[in-house]
Amino acid sequence: MPSQPRNAILVTGATGYVGGRLVPRLIEAGHRVRCLVRDPSRLQGRAWASQVEVVQGDVLDPDSLGDTMRDVDVVYYLIHSLGEGGGFQQLDVQAARNTSAAAKSAGVNRLIYLGGLGDERADLSPHLRSRQQTGETLRQSGVSVTEFR
Repeated sequence: MPSQPRNAILVTGATGYVGGRLVPRLIEAGHRVRCLVRDPSRLQGRAWASQVEVVQGDVLDPDSLGDTMRDVDVVYYLIHSLGEGGGFQQLDVQAARNTSAAAKSAGVNRLIYLGGLGDERADLSPHLRSRQQTGETLRQSGVSVTEFR
């Protein structure tokens, strides 16, 4: 019987600092990697770009996420909206809600989230408070979440 193709690992935020270093490590470990990016041209020049499946989409556009999650076991959630200016907290929560709902619908097994340090009971900066809220929103989906802080 032929072996089934391995399910993919989806990396959101592959154009960022952490994502751009994680993707080649996943490839080296033998994983099938899919990258969700708003602008595929931002991956040009990356030595590993031809070794991944690139899907154009946006976590703020739920319609762009359904097929992106197909055959995915794990989603690395490495994005935030801090650079978007005022209202980034609401964008972060909406993006997490969209991503986790699509992941749940597609049967994704785990979300891995790079959050931020800080005790949620403390007086946190807006940025760190947003990181906490994003993690909580991802956990509310029912998909298993690993959060690194």
